[in-house]
Amino acid sequence: MNFTINRPAFISQLNNVLRAISSKTTIPILTGLKMVVDQDKITLTGSNSDITIESVIDASNEDYGLVVKEPGAIVLPARFFSEIVKKLPDQQVTIEVTNGFQAEITSGTAKFQINGQDAGNFPHLPEIETENTITLANDVLKEVIRQTVIAVSKQESRPILAGVHFTLQDGLLTAVATDSHRLGQRKVALENVDSGINFDIIIPGKSLDELSGMISDADEEIKVQVSENQVLFIFGNTHFYSRLLEGNYPETSQLIPTTADTTMELEAGTFLASIERASLLSHESRNDVVKLTLQPASNRVQISSDSPDIGTVQEEVATTALDGQDLEISFNPNYMKDALRSFGQATIKISFTSPLRPFTLVPTEDKENFVHLITPVRTF
Repeated sequence: MNFTINRPAFISQLNNVLRAISSKTTIPILTGLKMVVDQDKITLTGSNSDITIESVIDASNEDYGLVVKEPGAIVLPARFFSEIVKKLPDQQVTIEVTNGFQAEITSGTAKFQINGQDAGNFPHLPEIETENTITLANDVLKEVIRQTVIAVSKQESRPILAGVHFTLQDGLLTAVATDSHRLGQRKVALENVDSGINFDIIIPGKSLDELSGMISDADEEIKVQVSENQVLFIFGNTHFYSRLLEGNYPETSQLIPTTADTTMELEAGTFLASIERASLLSHESRNDVVKLTLQPASNRVQISSDSPDIGTVQEEVATTALDGQDLEISFNPNYMKDALRSFGQATIKISFTSPLRPFTLVPTEDKENFVHLITPVRTF
């Protein structure tokens, strides 16, 4: 194996694949980076069993300056190899494999030799049928992930809740996540989807976090393919595989209230700033809660918090609409901040039924397709 490539362009692809490689794995070869060199391309693969990322460097793309002298394949120690490439002195780097599985890395006056492994021992990628393919705009997928993954459970006691539940039925894509204290649900109506393509899958939240970090802001489409235990996202020159969680996700549609006794509308960004100020004191308190007091008759909304050791805070909240009965309700400010951030600068409607029942947040302009639910905290 022997090839020369533009080093900065090579590093950008290495960084993508490194996202999938962990130093903590029970399969030693997965600490390595698989590199397969053909006459016209290089395929880089990294995996940690849960996610696998494959990136293709095509010789036809002049940015890479790829010149292949001899094809071949090898697995190199990922972190060590990437650190070497990043610190090399020249714009070009040449990688040559000699003596079986020993790689020689040359750039300018620097030369490294590192030991590799047989690429044939690297786990094979799953084969996924292309018939089950849907296409999403990259900004839509990033938004769906951002609005739901915040509610994924971090507790290991219920592993099924560590994922986002995706269903596709009659062209309607629904994503739901809950940790039993809060819930995020987003719906997207897809166009030009074969009516025969339906699925019900649970994707680990960690996989979606990594995927979201890789999706560029460039205007591109992402293909999604689903198999029995894997999902594949294809974008640019990257293939992103994730295992699926096994089991049945709990029924969540019954959790979302359909009626409300008290409602208010306000700017998400302004309310977020108020909650952040109140949480400065609540975080110093043992129970870490913020109280919201609503008095529609006098058109008054107030948030407050206190810490026995530090002091108290009270702040009037500006609303654009306020209706219903008087209410006092307490909640975890971290849950509220996460929810408000997912709305951006939109105007939102918050609907309450009682001090101890979950309340909902929806955007006023698209209330059917996105809802966030938070369970209040009992303070008495």
